[in-house]
Amino acid sequence: MLRPLAVALAILLPSLPALAADYSDPTWPCVQRKVENLSPGLMWAFPLDPTTVTPDKARDADVAELAGYLGLRRVTLEELEPRVAAFAQAYNGDTETLGLVFHDVFDNLSKRRSRIISGIEDFSLSQIALAEKIDGNRLAMDAEMAKDAPNFDVIDALEETIDWDQIIYTDRQRNITYLCETPTLLERRLFGIAQMLQRVAVVD
Repeated sequence: MLRPLAVALAILLPSLPALAADYSDPTWPCVQRKVENLSPGLMWAFPLDPTTVTPDKARDADVAELAGYLGLRRVTLEELEPRVAAFAQAYNGDTETLGLVFHDVFDNLSKRRSRIISGIEDFSLSQIALAEKIDGNRLAMDAEMAKDAPNFDVIDALEETIDWDQIIYTDRQRNITYLCETPTLLERRLFGIAQMLQRVAVVD
C-alpha cells in the first residue's frame, strides 16, 4: 500500500524518481550522491597544516587575494591561470605558500557547499510538507464529494487551495536540478584549483 506522501508525489511529479521513489533520506532529493564533508587531503598532495606556518603579513595578503579570485565561480580557472602562474613565480613555486592558497579556497568553498547542502535539505522537507498538504486536501475533497449532500463551497475552496499549492510546488521544483548540481560543481572546482596550484609547485 502506498503511503500518502508517495501518492502525492506520484500524482504531482511522476517524472522525478529521485523524489517519488527514494525515502531512505527524505532530506536529499538529488540524484547526485550526498557527500556532506570534503577532505582536503584527497585533493592536495603536499603537507597542509596552516597552524604551523609562521605568519607573514605581505605573503598572507597575497594568499588571501589569490584565494579570493579562485573562489569566484563566475571566473573560470582558465582565466585565472596567468594570475596563478605569476603568484607561483613570485614565491618560487613554494608548496607551503601554494598550500596556504588552497587551504583558504578550500575553507571558503567547503563552507559555502555545506550551506547549500543544508538549504537543499530544508527545501526537500518543505516540498514534502507541501506534498502532504496537497494529498490531505485531495482526500478531504474526495470525502466531501462522496457525501450524499456535498458542500460545494467547501469543495471549491479545497480545489482552489490544491491548485495554488500545486503551482507553488511545481514552480519550486524547477530549481531542484540547479540546486543539486551546485555542491558537485563546487567540489569539481576545488579539485581543479588543487591541480592548477600543484602544477606550478616546485618540488625539491
